[in-house]
Amino acid sequence: MARTNIVLVLTILFFVLMPEWEIFGGPQFMVEAGHINCGARCGYRCSKSSRHKMCIRACNTCCQRCHCVPPGTSGNYEKCPCYWHMKTRGGRRKCP
Repeated sequence: MARTNIVLVLTILFFVLMPEWEIFGGPQFMVEAGHINCGARCGYRCSKSSRHKMCIRACNTCCQRCHCVPPGTSGNYEKCPCYWHMKTRGGRRKCP
């Protein structure tokens, strides 16, 4: 019975984590030991930005404060509400 429960939990975790794995291209983007790899996630998030350096700087700041970065190269802010709600002094969205 205990073995069945373990297998069930592992199966559920697999299906929960698999979409994130596919979106970000592998394990380097996964959260390890409670820490997120901001450099890798922001590198991917800003990969199509026309202002790459500024995007990376803003994204890294947001990632360090929120401990998350939305998947993909744009949008998907609902996955990381803190990232979405962070504003600049001028009232504009800070995070790319």
